[in-house]
Amino acid sequence: MTEPTEKMTGARAFIECLYREGVDTIFGYPGGVLLPIYDELYGANIRHILVRHEQAAAHAAEGYARATGRTGVCLATSGPGATNLVTGIANAYMDSIPMVVFTGQVPSSMLGNDAFQEANITGITMPITKHNYLVQDARDLPRIIKEAFHIASTGRPGPVLVDMPKDITLQEIDFYYPDKVELRGYKPTYKGNLQQIKKAAALIDKSKNPVIYAGGGIINSNASAELIEFAEHIKAPVTTTLTGMGGFPVEHPLFLGMPGMHGTKYANYAIQESDLLIAVGARFDDRVTGKLKAFASNAKIVHIDIDPAEISKNIKVDIPIVGDAKWILQKLLTYSSESQSEKWIERIGHWKKENPLYYIEPITCSGIKPQYIIEQISQACKDAIIVTEVGQHQMWAAQYFKFNEPRTFITSGGLGTMGYGFPASIGVKVARPDKVVFDIAGDGSFQMNSQELATAVQENVPVIVAIFNNGYLGMVRQWQELFHEKRYSSTCIQNSVDFVKLAEAYGALGLRANKPEEVRPVIEQALASGRPTVIDFVVECEENVSPMVPAGAAINEILDLERKK
Repeated sequence: MTEPTEKMTGARAFIECLYREGVDTIFGYPGGVLLPIYDELYGANIRHILVRHEQAAAHAAEGYARATGRTGVCLATSGPGATNLVTGIANAYMDSIPMVVFTGQVPSSMLGNDAFQEANITGITMPITKHNYLVQDARDLPRIIKEAFHIASTGRPGPVLVDMPKDITLQEIDFYYPDKVELRGYKPTYKGNLQQIKKAAALIDKSKNPVIYAGGGIINSNASAELIEFAEHIKAPVTTTLTGMGGFPVEHPLFLGMPGMHGTKYANYAIQESDLLIAVGARFDDRVTGKLKAFASNAKIVHIDIDPAEISKNIKVDIPIVGDAKWILQKLLTYSSESQSEKWIERIGHWKKENPLYYIEPITCSGIKPQYIIEQISQACKDAIIVTEVGQHQMWAAQYFKFNEPRTFITSGGLGTMGYGFPASIGVKVARPDKVVFDIAGDGSFQMNSQELATAVQENVPVIVAIFNNGYLGMVRQWQELFHEKRYSSTCIQNSVDFVKLAEAYGALGLRANKPEEVRPVIEQALASGRPTVIDFVVECEENVSPMVPAGAAINEILDLERKK
């Protein structure tokens, strides 16, 4: 522990701790119990992004973290300010994103008395944080903040919450900042067991039909280069989950696309016909596996994950390896032999040729095909970072954009949070001002946090929002069409808002495209503007995401909804 440098208040110590952790940006919203902290922020060398709703602060901090690999930081006041963060915290928890969440709290003497704007935020968030703290002594604040950043960013990443009563921020302390963290019982495993790795390598050498199934852990561990080298070494095709997109280049000949409910047919066929499934940083989510008993039923399964709790949680595996994906893939390269599975690669090539992703152009001009818009965005700016809301547009983005680098596809995976994309895209653009950032949005999702247009304009964050305006809550409508005889109960939101006028009311640029030939020009206009921009794409209102595996079915029981038309 370093020697005390000077006396200071808890609020000043808070700022000093952020400096020590290299924090340059906070997303937040002030309130009464945070006044001492905001007074210190006033002259601090830290950029504060004032959001218009606390949920947006959490999503923006997560977007910042996902775009950079650094820990995101958000700040909100007590009571409703803190509870408004909950959805964003849960989202980061489900997708394993490093984030430190700071909340103000009523003075310590008032805790438990139902004081004005009091909420037990540590109790509320206990199931959706990796760890959380209620600071009870200002002298503990530097240690707690040091631990919070350490816990959030090590092992399996996740959100950590620090709740700070107002009197803690006013209390004067001798400032100490620890040099290191020692937490008994928290020792993440990074180096996998060599005996398990050798067993896995032996299985790989015997395999004739191997498939690599990679998840968001590839992104978190910065293991994309190792994944490519390993796949090429053993000549195994690679399928990535939604949160793993970009971890393996889409244009690589070994890439299979996304598996599962809205995955490619050939990814699902390959998994089902494999004799060895190598899962790396993936958690066998239900949207990937479908019917559990039928999933990769003929395959031996190797599962590499930094979190031992994920091993055999959903799917029983044959060889578990707990540790960091980057480190373990490097060792597997050493111990495994080069594969000669040419027949398997040829077979998969045949599936790819026979079952490509495709869509049918409309016979009448009933709206633009959403898949075409994604293709045009991909062609116009290949190195853009794509952020999405949740719904049909999210799946089309994953299917049709050419992601060739990690940290270029940012989306809400596990929680599936509508309203996530726009505030997250603000966080992404703040973190990566050198990149073009698109938020691919639905007309339903965008309206959940459209007030953040004020944030984007005030802070001059030129994100581009591409709204796929079909007048429906599209994914729910799709299920109602397929499984509820087209009874569109509470999913029609046609003519609910003029998005061009909404953008202009906030001081952003508003554009619209009604026809396919208008798509590329408005994209180019948005790119050239250098302003926060909303593009209202009027898309075919009853277009479905295809292919689709019905809930509870095996992943090779696929509905081809385009062909069905």
